[in-house]
Amino acid sequence: MKVIGIIPARYGSTRLPGKPLKLIAGKPMIEHVYLRAKNAIYLSDVLIATDDQRIKETVEAFGGKALMTSPNHQTGTDRLVEAIGYLNIDHDDIIVNIQGDEPLLAPEMVDELVKPLVEDNSLVMSTLKHRIKEEKELNDPNVVKVVTDNYGFALYFSRSPLPYNRTGLEVGYYKHVGLYAYRKDFLLKYASMKRTLLEQVESLEQLRALENGYKIKVVETNFETVSVDSQADLDRVNIIVREGKINATRV
Repeated sequence: MKVIGIIPARYGSTRLPGKPLKLIAGKPMIEHVYLRAKNAIYLSDVLIATDDQRIKETVEAFGGKALMTSPNHQTGTDRLVEAIGYLNIDHDDIIVNIQGDEPLLAPEMVDELVKPLVEDNSLVMSTLKHRIKEEKELNDPNVVKVVTDNYGFALYFSRSPLPYNRTGLEVGYYKHVGLYAYRKDFLLKYASMKRTLLEQVESLEQLRALENGYKIKVVETNFETVSVDSQADLDRVNIIVREGKINATRV
């Protein structure tokens, strides 16, 4: 069984144009993501799927693998689907969607994500969650929350605080960490499904799988990442890397 990590990387970010090529401690962000992903034990290979020749040339310059894909994709999932069409992989091989704006990605997170699919052939999709410790995150719509059943499968994802605690009983709150692993056949099926109502209401693509009756395995991780969506995020990550505090993201 092959496990392929694919990093979608588009140039035209609205808030931070050219984001994959922004420098962090002298190296482009996409290089940080690539090198950290390469350290995951389960991954057979890692490649970048991009829409821009500048990104492709940069990746190849540091020794990485890159595929050119259409500039017209609406989501990273769509870019993944095009990319796997160029690869020689079997129907039950595993595809890992690694966000290109996570330069502090812990390789262990990828292994935590992939392990359930390697051990259980009946699983088609997995993702991660991390315990929320600050109330401001619970009430931040940009922090996606997830609740799971007793067997570790997602019940729902939401931008609202979840669950609503009416009784005051002690309950743990979890944020969704946007790494995904898919069985190849399921990824193709998932990408072909029509957008669903709740997916559109919450603007959360993963709800499409739940609304169509598929289970998503959710693994708790003790690692945190810092997504780079703005110049302020980039400045923060530069400080973390320069000061050698990357391992401090494990909490």
